[in-house]
Amino acid sequence: MYRISKEFHFSASHQLSHLPDDHQCARLHGHNYVVVVELAAASLNADGFVRDYHELAALKDYIDDNFDHRHLNDVLDGPSTAENMARHFFDWSKARWSEVTAVKVSETPKTWAEYRP
Repeated sequence: MYRISKEFHFSASHQLSHLPDDHQCARLHGHNYVVVVELAAASLNADGFVRDYHELAALKDYIDDNFDHRHLNDVLDGPSTAENMARHFFDWSKARWSEVTAVKVSETPKTWAEYRP
C-alpha cells in the first residue's frame, strides 16, 4: 500500500461552551491548527502518484475560505472539537478523492485528533 499525506495550517477561535465554566476550553480562545490529510492506494496512477499533491490545493482553498481566522462555533455543526473537525475534513475530502483514508487535526504541538473509518 502506498500512502501520502499533506499538511495544511490555519488559525481560528472557538469556545466549548457546553463544558463547565471552570474548564479552560469553555472560555473563548484560539489555536494555530494543523490538518493532515492521508491518502492511500494499492497501486500508483499512470504518473506514478497515489494522487498529485497539486490536486489537494482544493482543501487548502476550502480551509482558507471557510476556517482561517474565523470563529469555529459559527462554522461547524456541533462542538468545535478537534475530533469533530477531523471528521468534517475527512468527509469533505473523501467526497472529492476516493483515496482519502484519514484526517488528523492538531490544536497544539502536543495534541492530535484523528478520524479514520
